[in-house]
Amino acid sequence: MVQTVCILRSSEDRLRLSAVIQDRNSPQKHVQRARIILHSAEKRSVLDVARQSGASRPAVWRWQRRYAERGMDALLRDKTRKPGKAPLPAKTVAKVLALPCSEPPGNATHWTGRAVAKAVGISLRAVQRIWEAHRLQPHRLRTFKKSTFVEKVEDVVGLYMDPPCHAVVLSIDEKSQIQALDRTQPGLPLKPGKCATMTHDCKRNGTTTLFAALNVLDGTVVGRCMKRHRHQEFLKFLNAVERKIPAGKIIHVILDNYGTHKHPKVDAWPADHPRWVFHFTPTSASWLNAVESFFSAITRRRIRRGVFKSVAELEDAIKRYIADHNRHAKPFVWTKTADQIFEKLSQVDLNLLNESMH
Repeated sequence: MVQTVCILRSSEDRLRLSAVIQDRNSPQKHVQRARIILHSAEKRSVLDVARQSGASRPAVWRWQRRYAERGMDALLRDKTRKPGKAPLPAKTVAKVLALPCSEPPGNATHWTGRAVAKAVGISLRAVQRIWEAHRLQPHRLRTFKKSTFVEKVEDVVGLYMDPPCHAVVLSIDEKSQIQALDRTQPGLPLKPGKCATMTHDCKRNGTTTLFAALNVLDGTVVGRCMKRHRHQEFLKFLNAVERKIPAGKIIHVILDNYGTHKHPKVDAWPADHPRWVFHFTPTSASWLNAVESFFSAITRRRIRRGVFKSVAELEDAIKRYIADHNRHAKPFVWTKTADQIFEKLSQVDLNLLNESMH
């Protein structure tokens, strides 16, 4: 590859080019251009000049031609570029911002970027830049749900802290998929300086579901294990609890929003049992259901580290734990008022908001 332009270097230009290369404050782009011209004046090939100066071959050709046409000053001053497009008129920007807030065209549910670009007569990218600058996001949709959170919290907490006279308050739920796990090897007992051991792998021998009703007034639990946790099993459990409660007592039941608890047949069940009154916790607030504390205790103390060779053995262990619990039962005590709960939740929401802003 040979030069397409003949480089005729004057002594004055040679000194200026050498000064540019030796000056530590010279921009690197100027140093590279000066090296291109100095090497080109030695009649080297374009490929050799490109290697020596660290530039591409098109760059070598470009700066050889510019130097030949306009001299030394062309190396130290870049060409002025054509001015960019004029900014969009304020009326156009206002229309781009107003259209997404108006009724969409045709049968569309919302304005899209392409639809706005077509209606205004500008590019899609221009529309996107305007929306980004003004934090407008027509493609996003935030869902909401009308909630009775406050009313439900006050209702449930009121039953805990001030139960009605001559009534029974029950917290009912089910703990499903309790596994009967048998270990592949026996573990070692606890010793001074060493914790107990248990094999990581295990043998699965089936599952059971524990339906439980915690009596808030005295702390006793009515429990029953079943194979499944459909509405049929739930109704059987309610009938079993019904037989346990003395006649003449109103029964207030606290439930979460699990689908089984709101099955049409479950909704119709209280009509045939008029002394039963259902109270539901707010959505995503099953922690208000007192029986969850019992489920936590039986999991930690009897199930998690237990070894069960069959479902029958697991269910027998659960029954014995419930019987022992009832012999030493104590009334369930709820200490937080509804106002204290709302205040705590407000602080949590405020902290999350502050974290998101930072």
